[in-house]
Amino acid sequence: MNTRTQNTPRKVLLVTAHPESRSLTASLSAFAADHLRAAGHEVRVSDLYAMKWKATVDADDFPDLAGDERLAVMAESGRATEEGRLTADVAAEQEKVRWADAIVFQFPVWWFGPPAILKGWFDRVFTAGFAYGPGLVPYSGAASALPGRRVLLSVTAGARGTAFSDRGIHGSIADVLHPLQHGLFAFTGMEPLDPFAVYGANALPVEHFEEAKLAYAARLDGLFTDEPVPYRLLSGGDYDHDMRLLPGVEDPGTSSLDRHVRARG
Repeated sequence: MNTRTQNTPRKVLLVTAHPESRSLTASLSAFAADHLRAAGHEVRVSDLYAMKWKATVDADDFPDLAGDERLAVMAESGRATEEGRLTADVAAEQEKVRWADAIVFQFPVWWFGPPAILKGWFDRVFTAGFAYGPGLVPYSGAASALPGRRVLLSVTAGARGTAFSDRGIHGSIADVLHPLQHGLFAFTGMEPLDPFAVYGANALPVEHFEEAKLAYAARLDGLFTDEPVPYRLLSGGDYDHDMRLLPGVEDPGTSSLDRHVRARG
């Protein structure tokens, strides 16, 4: 995928989550869809609130489960995936993920994570047998479940950008989004890019919105050419049998989550 030029038409899934159609999130989602289509890409949109997406995993997701049977979510989702018994809404979203060369997620950061409806999309769509499971090696690129797909998180946050800097009170935006970037996307073999963020979103002046659109356009233009975050591969010899980073592998001066990112360049 990455050897083709940016001008080659691709397939992009845009997943957006905000309850207000006049929100900054909705405006950025519409801008992204229009910009990508103007560049020649095919775009599908999953607007989770408009779809009234069911966020919770429960027994209703597995109608063939006996009423008195204990629900083991991982095992049952694996069986349902393998046997084609997933509910129609989940199966439709999995088809979109398979179809896509890249996925752009547009959402507000609420309590240092995505809205519950988007978290529920991840919980229900990334089933065993589809995103992980026997024969699929996590953090291993091509040997993982969903290799090669680019991912861009585009988020809005009410706080100022300095609060999300490396010394900011909230920690860097990369650290805040690490559970998705590393724990979901890299785990399943996808290629997450550095996240794009618009700060001060609760009262964004018009001129700042215009600046944000220019910056967002540049990131969308690099969706297939920018270097992904170079997370270490589990199969790359950097980890021991218990998935712990070997001593001395990290670059000097790195700590915490940064240890799991290789040097760039």
